[in-house]
Amino acid sequence: MTRRAAGGADGRPSRPPRRTAPGAGRRLVAVVATGLLAALPVLCGPQAAVAAPADEDPARDSRPVTITVDRLEPRTITPGSTITLSGTLVNDSHDSFTDLAVRMQRGELLTTRRALSTDLADPGDATAATGPFVPVPGELDPGESLAFTYSITSEELRLAAEGVYPALVNVNGTRGGGTAERVGELSTYLVAQPAAPTSRTTVAWLWPFTDRPHRDATGAFTDDDLAAEVAPDGRLDRVLAVLEELPTAPGGDRPVPVTVAIDPALLEEVATMAAGRYTVHGEEGSGTAEAADFLDRLRRVAAVHPVVALPYADVDADALVAAGQRAVVTRTLPGTPEGTARQPVTDGGTDTGGGTETGAGTGAGAALVREVLDVEPRTDVAWPADGTVRADTLDVLADGGATTVVLGEAGLSDSDRAVGALRGTVATARAEVATTDGTVTALVADDALGEVVATAATHLGGPRLAEQRYLAELGVLTTQLAADAPASPQSVLVVPPRAVDADPESTAAMIGDTVTQPWLAAASLPDLSAGPATDAGTLTATDAAAGGGLARDGLAQIAETAAVRDDFAAAVASDADAALAGYDAAIARASSTAWRADPAGFSAATDDLRRTVADLRNQVTLLAPADGTYSLASSDAPLVLTVQNDLPFAVDVRLQLRARGNVGFSADDIGVTTLEPLSRTTVQVPTTVRQSGSFAVTAVLTTPAGGALGEPVQMQVKSTAYGTVTLVITLGAAVLLGLLFLRRLVRFLVNRRRGTPPAETPTSDPLRVPPVRSPV
Repeated sequence: MTRRAAGGADGRPSRPPRRTAPGAGRRLVAVVATGLLAALPVLCGPQAAVAAPADEDPARDSRPVTITVDRLEPRTITPGSTITLSGTLVNDSHDSFTDLAVRMQRGELLTTRRALSTDLADPGDATAATGPFVPVPGELDPGESLAFTYSITSEELRLAAEGVYPALVNVNGTRGGGTAERVGELSTYLVAQPAAPTSRTTVAWLWPFTDRPHRDATGAFTDDDLAAEVAPDGRLDRVLAVLEELPTAPGGDRPVPVTVAIDPALLEEVATMAAGRYTVHGEEGSGTAEAADFLDRLRRVAAVHPVVALPYADVDADALVAAGQRAVVTRTLPGTPEGTARQPVTDGGTDTGGGTETGAGTGAGAALVREVLDVEPRTDVAWPADGTVRADTLDVLADGGATTVVLGEAGLSDSDRAVGALRGTVATARAEVATTDGTVTALVADDALGEVVATAATHLGGPRLAEQRYLAELGVLTTQLAADAPASPQSVLVVPPRAVDADPESTAAMIGDTVTQPWLAAASLPDLSAGPATDAGTLTATDAAAGGGLARDGLAQIAETAAVRDDFAAAVASDADAALAGYDAAIARASSTAWRADPAGFSAATDDLRRTVADLRNQVTLLAPADGTYSLASSDAPLVLTVQNDLPFAVDVRLQLRARGNVGFSADDIGVTTLEPLSRTTVQVPTTVRQSGSFAVTAVLTTPAGGALGEPVQMQVKSTAYGTVTLVITLGAAVLLGLLFLRRLVRFLVNRRRGTPPAETPTSDPLRVPPVRSPV
């Protein structure tokens, strides 16, 4: 007997229970006994034990003893099998229990997918066959645990027919010296298949590596949470461990095929961390060593599994297209040269706005995967958020190179046909969906199987029973196939949620079951795409916002920011997409599907994006004069201004001068001026001054399309030059003065030639004596 420790077995805190969608996951029912029960003899011991029928227990919400199963063998029951069950009993009550005994019992055979769904929604009492009680030695005190083991043959449980049987692990005990009662119960399933099956179900897996963005719009890390994700026992570490623990496929040296879907933005973040020192809010990040180790392991996995490159930052394509931002989606796609979104970096890890190298016919996302993992990724597979896609979004994805789209059951109107939910139908994961320019292959994921994988770590009864539920789903499909169309191929696709928190051992076992169980077969995504197709209907009408997409306010900010980006792109003198790749990456990160589950984070990301892209305009500015005044010496003297470009690429700009009232001053349009990267450029603007004086002039710098750059500059322009009227008056006066002077000169010369002395002016005072010059 052991006392249960807080948290996990290794001392780490237990992960919180995962919220399970209604109808998803096996309902494991625990019932409280309400009365004294008749005693039943124990076949394997002297004690008397009582089994309370389920229909006699009105309260089905709790039992004092929790049952966890760590072993249930065999996974597939054949005639003559011995079923072995072992696990742990934990007392969650304040009472002690003695005379503990455990047994297994089973319900009626299930042979169809619909029958299994019905049992999951409303479990039966599992009394069709019962095994003997087996004592569990020891006393179970509050908070303590006891290990148990139970064995029974398939004949004792009468498991003769092929199919799936609901099973119940039933624990009886005595509370405080009272009467025996059911103190714990746990539901699961037993799968019976023939030793040499005639029908098989083919299973393919898509395994995601995605996470929310951890960088702001400038490319700086906003937190160091990713370090914990890739560290030992972090979420992404466990996701990777699943693939590392896969068994080898029979007849070869490669593991079971699993298609790996990777977000290039996540790969870019981990690679940046692994490259060396990085900072988070000015402090050195802690994840360099863990990121480097994670990447080494991921490269080994990618070398033996097909890799699909997702759109950069795993953008919410439906939400963006609904908001009119088709170009934003296209710039994130890995399958087209137009997919340029990527965070450029210098040696110091800062945004450069430099070019982006892509492979022939592919985008920056595919290039990232090639550079970091040294593999050639598939770029023709799209996986829309929540497994649904609008028709116009699918057109955008197809135009960007997607030939296959992975959908959930909600994505197509008749998806029941694809997952074998209807009797008489064969599960066929492949369907065809019409687009504007043709058709696209749709692979329909089985929602129930994906949810089983997602909840395995917290499955009631333990991860081993999650695997048993997985086998039950596939078991009824195979039994259904054998009865309806035994010679037909049957296929299913398992796709867990993007942010899956996997239990490595049980999930690897589920994937491994496809090669270890004779009635299953393993396949890759290309295998499904090349297989037969079914009619799964048409795309269901979706509304990104109403269906859990990104908030409208944030999308409006993204649209506003994209408009600024597009206006500025017209000003880039070189390759605008390459120059603005970092800003495209910022827009993509703010549009990530991950923000659907974090509205506050989405709001913060779009606010930061708006500020950052708006600051792009402030990197090209007009420098004001020191005293705010310019002086012009002539009526046509040019106005000399200085423009500064702080961007690492050349831009084209227009400079406009406007005088208040447009009186007495005008400036010519000099057209487009190219500013070299990281430079100051002197610009001469021809002007015309029609009068002297001081003029209030506003200088405005814009993109060629008219978008404002920097702030307008107010200045005073002073002119000492004569205007036209002033100049005419001045010249007229000068001419008149010259004529008067000429007249006097002519008269003087004429008088001199005649010898006429100049007339003396008579004095008005006859007594006045002229002054006499002093002899000295």
